[in-house]
Formats: sequence, C-alpha cells, structure tokens
Amino acid sequence: MKPSDLRCGPQDHRLAAKRLPRVNQAAMEKAAGLMKALGEVPRMRLVALLAQGEACVSELAAAENENLSTVSQRLKVLRAERLVVRRREGKHINYALADQHTVDLILNALAHAGEGERGTRRISNPSIKERKR
Repeated sequence: MKPSDLRCGPQDHRLAAKRLPRVNQAAMEKAAGLMKALGEVPRMRLVALLAQGEACVSELAAAENENLSTVSQRLKVLRAERLVVRRREGKHINYALADQHTVDLILNALAHAGEGERGTRRISNPSIKERKR
C-alpha cells in the first residue's frame, strides 16, 4: 500500500458538502481583535471583575493591586475593542462590560477554561446549543 492510499480527501467525509457560513472579512478581523484584547491575563481579570457589575477605575485598581494608570491603559485597550464602556459620574469613571454578548463571551471562556479535558464534549452541530443533562 502506498502512502498516498492512506490519505483521505474531502469526498471521504460526510461533512464535505457543508460549507462554513460566509463571514465578512471586516467582521473576522474585528473578532480577532476582540480575542487579542482578551488574550492577556491582566485584561481578562479586569473583564472577569466587570462581569460581576460596573466598577470605578479606582476600585478596579485596588482590586488588582495595580497603579491607576496601569489599569487605565488596560481598560483603554478593552474600550478600543468595544468590550467595555465607561461612564463619568462626578469624579468617578465607571466601567462596565459593553453588552450581554460580552458578558456571555467572558463567562463562556472562563467556564470552558475551567472544564479541563474530562469536562469537554463534542457536539455534532455547533449552531445548536447543547442542552445540559
């Protein structure tokens, strides 16, 4: 048997006829930017804190035991990707997650990361949400 006989082709798979939905290039780049902004632990910690509710930048700095300017720079990156929004209230600048999509993204990422190998299950159709057993 030749090595080429062991290779499979698209015609050998039941999913060969399926195509990924077309995603516009700008949306793809935006999604990659979101993931990049969330790709550092200190920023992920900030969004995890904000998943619990709105907080003043000074509260976030105290919770992270970081300088105000350091936390502000991290929030600037998250704000540029529209993951967080800010609101001024007197001398306070309050931050919150931008919308429910952001909340879901963060909570799902943290839940997935906490599952480990045994907690993962393959689903046959990713467009259908898996029901909890």
